[in-house]
Amino acid sequence: MTRKLNFKKLAGSLLAVGLLSATLMAETGAASRYDSQVQTAVTQKLTSKSQYNNVKASVEDGIVTLTGTVDLYQRKLDAGKLARKIHNAQGVRNLITVAGANVPDAQLEQKLATKLTYVRSGYDITFDYFALGVKDGVVTVEGQDRTGVGKDEALAEIANMPGVKDVIDSVTVAPVSNFDDGLRLRAARAIYSDPVLSKYAIDPARPIRIIIANGHVTLYGVVNNAMDKQVAGIRAGQIFGAFTVDNKLEVAKS
Repeated sequence: MTRKLNFKKLAGSLLAVGLLSATLMAETGAASRYDSQVQTAVTQKLTSKSQYNNVKASVEDGIVTLTGTVDLYQRKLDAGKLARKIHNAQGVRNLITVAGANVPDAQLEQKLATKLTYVRSGYDITFDYFALGVKDGVVTVEGQDRTGVGKDEALAEIANMPGVKDVIDSVTVAPVSNFDDGLRLRAARAIYSDPVLSKYAIDPARPIRIIIANGHVTLYGVVNNAMDKQVAGIRAGQIFGAFTVDNKLEVAKS
């Protein structure tokens, strides 16, 4: 009896595997049926734009593979978006190489840091913080953005900077929280109403960044001296509702 049950289970498993294989083959066949049509459409789109003169497309089982070179990282991204919009394209494998200007890492990082200084303006800049690192033209950007708008603007600026070969995006968007929003307002008032610290609210390039997530406060930025850092930490520690305060302010080198 046991052997019969095991045989039935085995037979059922083999049948399920067979059906799954048949389904996958059918889906692959359906996708590949449009390969020629998709490749023609992608190629036409690419050749209509001079920035893609060195980009080629091939299609297999509905997957578009892009190869070749462009001069800006943003154009690599745009080529991928273009291919994804083609009807019946099942996916895009973007293997385009950014072959534009080679900029020394330190120089590129400084240019990006300067560019991002004023990429955001107004109320929200106080609550965003981005940190950059560059290695062999690959830019790693970390930090937190309150709404996601600053993140999008920053990534767009990075993608359009000559010398950027690739981007690793590790920026998080703050969780939606009325509690955290209230804490942000109280933190901004506590810090910027202090006569010692009010000067950091004047220049949008040098605010004390107040990053809040789930009630935890972290301060980023560069202040003039150790006393300013200490005062900012004291004021942040007095904010009602803050669970913890991490003072990561840096003192400017003299």
